[in-house]
Amino acid sequence: MAVVCPTVMGASSKEYREAIERVADFAERIHIDFSDGVFAPTKLESIDDAWWPIGLMVDFHIMYQRPLDYIESVLLHQPNLAIIHAEADGVNEFLRELDGLGINKGLALLKDTPVDVIKPNLELIDHVLIFSGDLGYYGGRVNFDLLGKVREVQQLNPAMEIGWDGGINAETIKRLADGGVDVLNVGGAIQKSEDPEKAYDILCENIQS
Repeated sequence: MAVVCPTVMGASSKEYREAIERVADFAERIHIDFSDGVFAPTKLESIDDAWWPIGLMVDFHIMYQRPLDYIESVLLHQPNLAIIHAEADGVNEFLRELDGLGINKGLALLKDTPVDVIKPNLELIDHVLIFSGDLGYYGGRVNFDLLGKVREVQQLNPAMEIGWDGGINAETIKRLADGGVDVLNVGGAIQKSEDPEKAYDILCENIQS
């Protein structure tokens, strides 16, 4: 069954805390965005300062040009999943540093990046994130053509967990889940809602409808 995973991001400690607090009471798994202001245009709260309430399953989406520079912070925080971009520097080295240490590893693919890019590291990863949004911002629009990438990943490894980032809302979520997406990372549709918990519940219901 596909899961709804609220996205958290903040350009300051205050924004980060507010985003966490909006979803912490009802989410079981959250997706935290980190951006260095180089790979992605917006600089967000640093991995060094990450925190979350006990009991939450947390995925790190690391939008850094050089994620290997932050490997010690990732190891210290022990997230469920650490996702770096296939387009970043030192991808293989980062994945190998985490190998066997209890943290799931993922690669994210920007809109124009082909799935073939993950092949050299296929045996090292547990998750592929199909990116349809805009780096460092809530919102974006779903490009359903990118569901073709989901099918390509499934052909490479039918057991691979597949995530989606960008443009997920009550109208788009069902088609994405039916298209093979396992983890639906939802930003603005929850964080910008007047009632985030109700928005989350509607998204969960729409997957099953």
